[in-house]
Amino acid sequence: MYPALSILQALKNEANPVLWVGGEGGMEADLVKKAGLPYTAIPAAGVHGVGLRALPGNLLRLARGVLASRRILKEFQPEVLLFTGGYLAVPMALAGRHIPSLLYVPDIEPGLALKTLSRFASTIALTAEPSRTFFQHSKARIEVTGYPVRGDLQEWTRERGAELLGLDVNQPILLVTGGSKGARSINRAILKGLPDLLEKTQICHLTGTLDWEEVRTARERLSADQQARYAALPYLHEMGAALACADLVISRAGASILGEYPLFGLPAILVPYPYAWRYQKVNAMYLVEQGAAVMIENERLADQLVPTILALMESPERRETMRKAMRALHHPDAAQRIAELVRALAQTKHGGNSWSV
Repeated sequence: MYPALSILQALKNEANPVLWVGGEGGMEADLVKKAGLPYTAIPAAGVHGVGLRALPGNLLRLARGVLASRRILKEFQPEVLLFTGGYLAVPMALAGRHIPSLLYVPDIEPGLALKTLSRFASTIALTAEPSRTFFQHSKARIEVTGYPVRGDLQEWTRERGAELLGLDVNQPILLVTGGSKGARSINRAILKGLPDLLEKTQICHLTGTLDWEEVRTARERLSADQQARYAALPYLHEMGAALACADLVISRAGASILGEYPLFGLPAILVPYPYAWRYQKVNAMYLVEQGAAVMIENERLADQLVPTILALMESPERRETMRKAMRALHHPDAAQRIAELVRALAQTKHGGNSWSV
């Protein structure tokens, strides 16, 4: 969702209509409407790895999604379709296969839905060069653009971020985040090592909602001095504040790390989510190979996380090397480049220069 919003932000001065098509009951509806974009929903469901019992119902939802997409396309008459992945996009891609389309691939390795969408795409935009190998047989135009980062992240500085979180800008800060729901294995490994960690670093711990009570209870048991060095929150809307002031981050390895961490030159300890397709591990390995991150397998967290954090916090030179490697991966014009590709596709339909999504 956020890459698409970033691309639309780059097109904000255009006078052309935009329509956001999401899923029924999707989490994105409120955020899209808050951004001032019209929103409509279609039924959709995945068919890969769902099991035989769920497959017939999911195929039916997919068919219903194609019919709904045809109605939307007939009414809206778009010049361009923009896809950022997920099974939800498949019905629209099938219904709109005659319309020029751009597919943005956030992760290094595309999932099944993205591979399916690539068959219909006129242009494919990639976060990083290694993704090109997965589209060797595609007839689409392929461009490496980088990850389009949200504009609101770029407004933050280390000083402003530390002030918002109540931390000392002159002391090292560790950011721990597991997304909106959190990452239980990471949270518990951090809680286990809190006394040792807080001797060496301040911590901004974004716990997610599921483990918040457990973390809050653990924080209340700390001394007053330790609590002053430990900013724990279930969720932070101003994510740029935490990213801007951190010296090191611990997180899962979803696609956003390929754009947000390079933006801030933020060294990372990455813990790929173990219960999904391997795309998070591939993302993590890409950053490890660039010298910008280290990776710890989820099952080794309890033993390896705290020693790895302490070793990095005690080595400013190594963090600086990682910071430079991470910063070198930043593409400041990614959203603008993808927006230009959208405009180019719009010109291929009816010879015009308008676009809509």
